Amino acid sequence: MRHLVLLLSCLLLALPAQATRIKDITSVSGVRSNQLIGYGLVVGLEGTGDQTTQTPFTIQSIKSMLTNLGVNVPEGVNAQLKNVAAVMVHAELPPFAKPGQTIDVTVSSLGNADSLRGGTLLMTPLKAVDGEIYALAQGSLLVSGFGAEGADGSRVTVNVQSAGRIPNGATVERTVPSTFAEAPSLMFNLNAPDFTTAQRVATTINTHLGPGTAAPVDATSVEVSAPEGRAERIAFLSIVENLQVSPDAAPARVVVNSRSGTIVIGNEVRVERAAVAHGNLVVTVSEDFEVSQPAPFTRSPGAATAVVPDSEVTVETEDARMFLLEPGVTLQELVTAVNNVGAAPGDLIAILEALQQAGALRAQLIVI
Repeated sequence: MRHLVLLLSCLLLALPAQATRIKDITSVSGVRSNQLIGYGLVVGLEGTGDQTTQTPFTIQSIKSMLTNLGVNVPEGVNAQLKNVAAVMVHAELPPFAKPGQTIDVTVSSLGNADSLRGGTLLMTPLKAVDGEIYALAQGSLLVSGFGAEGADGSRVTVNVQSAGRIPNGATVERTVPSTFAEAPSLMFNLNAPDFTTAQRVATTINTHLGPGTAAPVDATSVEVSAPEGRAERIAFLSIVENLQVSPDAAPARVVVNSRSGTIVIGNEVRVERAAVAHGNLVVTVSEDFEVSQPAPFTRSPGAATAVVPDSEVTVETEDARMFLLEPGVTLQELVTAVNNVGAAPGDLIAILEALQQAGALRAQLIVI
């Protein structure tokens, strides 16, 4: 039994796949980022802010902010401030972020502001899903889009002007609790679940750090025993994540983007023996107009010159081109065969769907 396990380990490690670091194909359970969101106001716009008659929440926010700052706003006053815009602010809080560190934030218009260019975000609390405030955002926006409008109403816009970013625009105020140091073991989760890759990761760790250090749990997770001390655990993790492992080949898939016509064919795609005919039916309709006028000296009532349409419809059938796919055809051979018949992306999608229906396509066809 021991010799069988050793032989299996050697076979798994000696495959010709491209080796990569464990840190590039896995993530440590519990070490993750958290999403933050907040509602705020952008001021200092050059007349491109919200039309407050259609966005009453902007006026409500301005009144609430001024009241908190000690400014009394009389009842019934609806200021039309076109240099203010209500926005949503969101950011990603990295794992182990400490108070005082800064993170980037993205600001997006919530109302009908034309542009946020030149605006400044006022202090905005950023909350997580638990409702607690983890960061405060404030600063000047960087907007990549711009637009120009003429007096006749013509307008040119490049990129999006209603969203921008503030590099290092939020300061972390609270640390997210983590069980990284207290957990009895570390769990490595594969980015792409695969039983073979999980077994190879565990075998690689056991080979370098001793038998029984790692064990695959399922197609996604590998459990690794780690030291209890915080410093020792970090040093241990640094060694593990830099070990080289050869991931298994991805499943055979053909991905078709129905909107753009993009087709991606995986390297493991195979085709059984099949014959494919490809041809097009071209229908052409041409319209022409002729002038019909009565003969000279015609005295019949109602006779007048008239325009008569002349339609011509032609149908052309291109010769159906047939090509033969031998068993076990590789990706390169399939692409070459399709290119030789001049199939467009739309035709290739139809050919792949027909091959799958015929049972000749040894791959999963995914349409997005």
